[in-house]
Amino acid sequence: MSRSAAPSWALLLVLCGAVFLEGLDIGMLNVALPPIRAELGLATGELQWVMSGYVLGYGGFMLLGGRAADLFGRRRMFLVPLTVFLVFSGLGGLATEGWMLIAARFVTGVCAAFMAPAGLSIITTGFPAGPRRDRALLVYSGTAGGGFSIGLVAGGLLTAADWRWVFFAPIAPALLVLLAALPLVPKDSAPRQPRPRVDVAGAITVTVAVLLLVMTVEQAAHAPALRTMGTLAAALALLAVFVTVERRTPTPLRLGILRSRPLVRAGVMGLLFTAGFFGFQFLAVLYLQEFRGWSAAETSFALLPMGADAVLAPTLTPRLVRRFGHARVIVAGLLLAALGYALFLPVGADWTYAAMFPSLLLVGIAFALIHGPLAIVATDRVASCEQGLAGGLLYTSVQFGAALGLSAVTAVTTVAGGGDMPLTPLAGYRAGLIVPTAAVVIALLIGVLGMRERRPGRAVRSGRRASGSSEPAGTGSVTRPK
Repeated sequence: MSRSAAPSWALLLVLCGAVFLEGLDIGMLNVALPPIRAELGLATGELQWVMSGYVLGYGGFMLLGGRAADLFGRRRMFLVPLTVFLVFSGLGGLATEGWMLIAARFVTGVCAAFMAPAGLSIITTGFPAGPRRDRALLVYSGTAGGGFSIGLVAGGLLTAADWRWVFFAPIAPALLVLLAALPLVPKDSAPRQPRPRVDVAGAITVTVAVLLLVMTVEQAAHAPALRTMGTLAAALALLAVFVTVERRTPTPLRLGILRSRPLVRAGVMGLLFTAGFFGFQFLAVLYLQEFRGWSAAETSFALLPMGADAVLAPTLTPRLVRRFGHARVIVAGLLLAALGYALFLPVGADWTYAAMFPSLLLVGIAFALIHGPLAIVATDRVASCEQGLAGGLLYTSVQFGAALGLSAVTAVTTVAGGGDMPLTPLAGYRAGLIVPTAAVVIALLIGVLGMRERRPGRAVRSGRRASGSSEPAGTGSVTRPK
């Protein structure tokens, strides 16, 4: 490594540390859900809000967070939220009521909404377009998978002692990441206006609108039809308000960036894939712990194959991208995910772990092939001043997908199983598994159609790029947002 390259990769290490903690947080919480339900007395609908509260805060404020990174500076929007994230992650372990835990998770999600697009834009603006940036992004996404994998194991071990340690344990490593980030995260060199303004009204309206959409899905299985329709109508009305705000505010979220078809396609596929991924792991944890009676530690080790991307994303995925292009790698990942979910559909009451293993491994490999390449496609050829917003849009789609996937799976499982504590839980699990399967199949169709739209004359072979561009193979033309 050259002397000039050293600071960039040291900075990447710090950014990877932050995203590692995020993956760790999610992985540990998954296996702690049943003990949390038992101690705090949460129903299934309330339990999914422990996860959804985080992803809603994350996804709801992601657009604002991404735009704030562009306006206020990436360093500030990375370090300040990281500090608050550290504090509220620990406060979750002090919760004595369900609403307290959900509130703490929501706040940490909001902090992540500012931190994540800032970190992504630091990479996309700090590394030159091409293989070096692609490798950095794939290492970044692989580190998140590593955090998730270790979180599964650590969460099981910590939960065996007390589920509250799942929230207390990350405090020390988060503090170390923060201290290392202070000297390494560069100051923004571009001049900014003295008092930049951001579209708070737009961010709040779109957040509440999506929150109501998720509530519509969640309550569809058990609430009166009139209430469900009212919630849906309120959500659509707020989306209309959001559009009006964006047209009139002097500092809009600049959604003209959505003219980039690869960004839109990446966002939709990310939403659908994440909906399936989170829905599947939610059902897998409930099946293993509540139906089969496995301990938290046993569940952690059982789900470990889903973290295969921690190894594959920074090693195998870059080679596949160079050989086949981003689009083909993403489609292959979606195909593996669809196969993994389909194999788990006939789950039985006495399934051996050998019967479950192929699905868990295929889902882990799929994540390695999809997550990083989607980030590359979404941010390719986006102006430096809008990299934060582009990352925010992608992460918004991903987090809303997680929230909607959890809600849809919970609704289907509850109604098919015969109630909140179903008499026939296995029937509910099987029905719920249809949601991730259908979501990833739709994403696969979108990916295939995107490949067919590619112009043969502009195809990029073997990962090579013309004139130093980082345009991914098979994504169609990418235009710089105006």
